[in-house]
Amino acid sequence: MTTTTVGAVPAARRPRGQWLAPAGLILLSLVPLIQGALRLGELTGGAPVTPDNARFFDSPIPVLVHIPSVTVYCLLGALQFVPSLRGRRGWHRIAGRLLVPAGLLAALTGLWMAAFYDLPPFDGQLMLILRLVFGSAMVASIVLGLVAVRRRDFARHGAWMARGYAIGLGAGTMVPVSAAWILLVGPAGELVRAVHMGAAWVINLAVAEYFIHRRSRAFARASGAAERSAAAQAGVAR
Repeated sequence: MTTTTVGAVPAARRPRGQWLAPAGLILLSLVPLIQGALRLGELTGGAPVTPDNARFFDSPIPVLVHIPSVTVYCLLGALQFVPSLRGRRGWHRIAGRLLVPAGLLAALTGLWMAAFYDLPPFDGQLMLILRLVFGSAMVASIVLGLVAVRRRDFARHGAWMARGYAIGLGAGTMVPVSAAWILLVGPAGELVRAVHMGAAWVINLAVAEYFIHRRSRAFARASGAAERSAAAQAGVAR
Protein backbone atom coordinates (compact mmCIF):
# COMPACT_ATOMS: atom_id res chain seq x y z
CA MET A 1 0.00 0.00 0.00
CA THR A 2 1.40 3.41 -0.95
CA THR A 3 1.05 6.53 1.12
CA THR A 4 1.63 10.19 0.44
CA THR A 5 3.77 12.06 2.90
CA VAL A 6 3.60 15.45 4.54
CA GLY A 7 7.16 16.39 5.42
CA ALA A 8 8.62 13.16 6.76
CA VAL A 9 5.41 11.83 8.30
CA PRO A 10 3.36 9.36 6.24
CA ALA A 11 -0.20 10.57 5.77
CA ALA A 12 -1.50 7.15 6.86
CA ARG A 13 0.04 7.67 10.28
CA ARG A 14 -1.24 11.18 10.87
CA PRO A 15 -4.81 10.28 11.97
CA ARG A 16 -3.45 8.06 14.74
CA GLY A 17 -0.64 10.38 15.85
CA GLN A 18 -2.76 13.50 15.91
CA TRP A 19 -4.85 12.09 18.78
CA LEU A 20 -1.90 11.57 21.12
CA ALA A 21 -1.83 15.13 22.48
CA PRO A 22 -5.59 15.48 23.06
CA ALA A 23 -5.76 11.98 24.57
CA GLY A 24 -2.99 12.94 26.97
CA LEU A 25 -4.78 16.16 27.91
CA ILE A 26 -8.03 14.30 28.56
CA LEU A 27 -6.17 11.69 30.63
CA LEU A 28 -4.50 14.46 32.61
CA SER A 29 -7.85 16.01 33.48
CA LEU A 30 -9.62 12.77 34.40
CA VAL A 31 -8.88 12.72 38.16
CA PRO A 32 -10.16 16.27 38.85
CA LEU A 33 -13.19 15.68 36.61
CA ILE A 34 -14.05 12.45 38.43
CA GLN A 35 -13.67 14.24 41.76
CA GLY A 36 -15.98 16.95 40.46
CA ALA A 37 -18.56 14.42 39.35
CA LEU A 38 -18.49 12.83 42.80
CA ARG A 39 -18.96 16.26 44.37
CA LEU A 40 -21.97 16.89 42.15
CA GLY A 41 -23.35 13.54 43.28
CA GLU A 42 -23.00 14.61 46.90
CA LEU A 43 -24.81 17.88 46.32
CA THR A 44 -27.64 16.45 44.26
CA GLY A 45 -27.96 13.03 45.87
CA GLY A 46 -28.68 13.99 49.46
CA ALA A 47 -25.28 13.06 50.88
CA PRO A 48 -24.67 13.92 54.55
CA VAL A 49 -23.02 17.23 55.35
CA THR A 50 -19.46 16.83 56.66
CA PRO A 51 -16.71 19.31 57.56
CA ASP A 52 -15.13 18.55 54.17
CA ASN A 53 -18.22 19.45 52.08
CA ALA A 54 -20.13 21.87 54.31
CA ARG A 55 -18.93 24.92 52.37
CA PHE A 56 -20.48 23.54 49.19
CA PHE A 57 -23.85 22.88 50.82
CA ASP A 58 -23.85 26.36 52.36
CA SER A 59 -23.45 27.95 48.89
CA PRO A 60 -24.02 25.34 46.18
CA ILE A 61 -24.59 27.48 43.07
CA PRO A 62 -20.92 28.34 42.35
CA VAL A 63 -19.78 24.73 42.51
CA LEU A 64 -22.82 23.54 40.54
CA VAL A 65 -21.78 25.94 37.77
CA HIS A 66 -18.05 25.37 38.15
CA ILE A 67 -17.91 21.60 37.71
CA PRO A 68 -19.91 21.32 34.44
CA SER A 69 -18.05 24.35 33.05
CA VAL A 70 -14.66 22.84 33.86
CA THR A 71 -15.73 19.51 32.35
CA VAL A 72 -16.76 21.12 29.06
CA TYR A 73 -13.67 23.31 28.99
CA CYS A 74 -11.20 20.49 29.62
CA LEU A 75 -12.72 17.88 27.32
CA LEU A 76 -13.81 20.08 24.43
CA GLY A 77 -10.64 22.14 24.72
CA ALA A 78 -8.52 19.02 24.24
CA LEU A 79 -10.28 18.34 20.94
CA GLN A 80 -9.17 21.74 19.64
CA PHE A 81 -5.69 20.23 19.34
CA VAL A 82 -6.82 17.63 16.77
CA PRO A 83 -5.69 18.91 13.34
CA SER A 84 -8.36 16.99 11.39
CA LEU A 85 -11.12 18.54 13.52
CA ARG A 86 -9.65 22.03 13.30
CA GLY A 87 -9.58 21.63 9.54
CA ARG A 88 -13.30 20.94 9.33
CA ARG A 89 -15.36 23.88 8.26
CA GLY A 90 -16.92 25.60 11.24
CA TRP A 91 -15.66 23.17 13.93
CA HIS A 92 -13.10 25.48 15.52
CA ARG A 93 -15.49 28.44 15.56
CA ILE A 94 -18.44 26.46 16.99
CA ALA A 95 -16.27 24.81 19.64
CA GLY A 96 -14.75 28.18 20.50
CA ARG A 97 -18.18 29.69 21.10
CA LEU A 98 -18.74 27.01 23.72
CA LEU A 99 -15.24 27.11 25.17
CA VAL A 100 -15.06 30.85 25.85
CA PRO A 101 -18.13 31.00 28.14
CA ALA A 102 -17.26 27.62 29.69
CA GLY A 103 -13.74 28.79 30.47
CA LEU A 104 -14.88 32.13 31.85
CA LEU A 105 -17.52 30.47 34.04
CA ALA A 106 -14.99 27.93 35.29
CA ALA A 107 -12.45 30.62 36.15
CA LEU A 108 -14.87 33.12 37.65
CA THR A 109 -16.67 30.57 39.82
CA GLY A 110 -13.28 29.22 40.88
CA LEU A 111 -12.27 32.73 41.94
CA TRP A 112 -15.56 33.19 43.78
CA MET A 113 -15.12 29.93 45.70
CA ALA A 114 -11.50 30.75 46.52
CA ALA A 115 -12.45 34.18 47.85
CA PHE A 116 -15.67 33.37 49.73
CA TYR A 117 -15.64 29.70 50.69
CA ASP A 118 -13.97 28.60 53.89
CA LEU A 119 -10.49 27.27 53.25
CA PRO A 120 -10.57 23.50 52.67
CA PRO A 121 -8.54 21.20 54.92
CA PHE A 122 -4.77 21.31 54.26
CA ASP A 123 -5.06 24.54 52.24
CA GLY A 124 -3.61 27.77 53.58
CA GLN A 125 -3.15 31.39 52.61
CA LEU A 126 -0.45 30.63 50.02
CA MET A 127 -2.78 28.26 48.18
CA LEU A 128 -5.51 30.92 48.28
CA ILE A 129 -3.16 33.54 46.82
CA LEU A 130 -2.06 31.15 44.05
CA ARG A 131 -5.67 30.37 43.14
CA LEU A 132 -6.55 34.05 42.97
CA VAL A 133 -3.48 34.91 40.87
CA PHE A 134 -3.76 32.07 38.37
CA GLY A 135 -7.56 32.21 38.24
CA SER A 136 -7.33 35.89 37.33
CA ALA A 137 -4.65 35.06 34.75
CA MET A 138 -6.98 32.48 33.19
CA VAL A 139 -9.77 35.04 32.87
CA ALA A 140 -7.35 37.56 31.36
CA SER A 141 -5.99 34.99 28.88
CA ILE A 142 -9.44 34.04 27.61
CA VAL A 143 -10.51 37.69 27.31
CA LEU A 144 -7.31 38.61 25.46
CA GLY A 145 -7.81 35.62 23.18
CA LEU A 146 -11.34 36.80 22.42
CA VAL A 147 -10.13 40.35 21.72
CA ALA A 148 -7.42 39.00 19.41
CA VAL A 149 -9.79 36.89 17.32
CA ARG A 150 -12.18 39.81 16.94
CA ARG A 151 -9.23 41.72 15.47
CA ARG A 152 -8.51 38.69 13.27
CA ASP A 153 -5.12 38.24 14.90
CA PHE A 154 -5.32 34.47 14.88
CA ALA A 155 -1.77 33.84 16.06
CA ARG A 156 -2.27 35.85 19.27
CA HIS A 157 -5.72 34.34 19.68
CA GLY A 158 -4.30 30.83 19.65
CA ALA A 159 -1.48 31.77 22.01
CA TRP A 160 -3.75 33.36 24.63
CA MET A 161 -6.30 30.57 24.46
CA ALA A 162 -3.52 27.99 24.89
CA ARG A 163 -2.33 29.83 28.00
CA GLY A 164 -5.84 29.91 29.44
CA TYR A 165 -6.28 26.21 28.77
CA ALA A 166 -2.92 25.44 30.39
CA ILE A 167 -4.04 27.21 33.57
CA GLY A 168 -7.37 25.38 33.47
CA LEU A 169 -5.53 22.05 33.53
CA GLY A 170 -3.52 22.95 36.63
CA ALA A 171 -5.45 20.64 38.94
CA GLY A 172 -4.82 17.77 36.55
CA THR A 173 -1.07 18.32 36.48
CA MET A 174 -1.00 18.59 40.26
CA VAL A 175 -2.05 14.91 40.50
CA PRO A 176 1.19 13.37 39.10
CA VAL A 177 3.29 16.05 40.81
CA SER A 178 1.78 15.24 44.21
CA ALA A 179 1.81 11.50 43.53
CA ALA A 180 5.55 11.60 42.81
CA TRP A 181 6.18 13.52 46.04
CA ILE A 182 4.11 11.10 48.12
CA LEU A 183 5.91 8.08 46.63
CA LEU A 184 9.38 9.55 47.15
CA VAL A 185 8.97 11.61 50.32
CA GLY A 186 5.64 10.98 52.02
CA PRO A 187 2.44 12.92 52.78
CA ALA A 188 2.42 16.59 51.82
CA GLY A 189 1.59 19.34 54.28
CA GLU A 190 -0.07 22.69 53.68
CA LEU A 191 3.00 24.45 52.30
CA VAL A 192 4.08 21.55 50.09
CA ARG A 193 0.58 21.24 48.61
CA ALA A 194 0.67 24.92 47.68
CA VAL A 195 4.08 24.48 46.09
CA HIS A 196 2.78 21.50 44.12
CA MET A 197 -0.17 23.51 42.85
CA GLY A 198 2.03 26.42 41.86
CA ALA A 199 4.48 24.05 40.17
CA ALA A 200 1.64 22.45 38.20
CA TRP A 201 0.56 25.82 36.80
CA VAL A 202 4.13 26.80 35.98
CA ILE A 203 4.78 23.47 34.23
CA ASN A 204 1.63 23.80 32.14
CA LEU A 205 2.41 27.38 31.13
CA ALA A 206 6.02 26.48 30.28
CA VAL A 207 4.82 23.67 27.99
CA ALA A 208 2.25 25.99 26.41
CA GLU A 209 4.90 28.65 25.77
CA TYR A 210 7.18 26.06 24.17
CA PHE A 211 4.53 25.04 21.65
CA ILE A 212 3.43 28.65 21.08
CA HIS A 213 6.97 29.68 20.15
CA ARG A 214 7.56 26.55 18.08
CA ARG A 215 4.39 27.24 16.11
CA SER A 216 5.41 30.88 15.70
CA ARG A 217 8.81 29.88 14.29
CA ALA A 218 7.18 27.38 11.91
CA PHE A 219 4.76 30.06 10.72
CA ALA A 220 7.64 32.51 10.18
CA ARG A 221 9.57 29.92 8.16
CA ALA A 222 6.51 29.15 6.05
CA SER A 223 5.86 32.86 5.45
CA GLY A 224 9.49 33.40 4.47
CA ALA A 225 9.39 30.49 2.03
CA ALA A 226 6.18 31.83 0.48
CA GLU A 227 7.73 35.28 0.07
CA ARG A 228 10.86 33.84 -1.54
CA SER A 229 8.73 31.72 -3.88
CA ALA A 230 6.65 34.75 -4.86
CA ALA A 231 9.78 36.79 -5.47
CA ALA A 232 11.27 34.02 -7.63
CA GLN A 233 8.09 33.75 -9.69
CA ALA A 234 8.05 37.52 -10.14
CA GLY A 235 11.65 37.37 -11.39
CA VAL A 236 10.78 34.64 -13.89
CA ALA A 237 7.80 36.67 -15.10
CA ARG A 238 10.09 39.59 -15.90
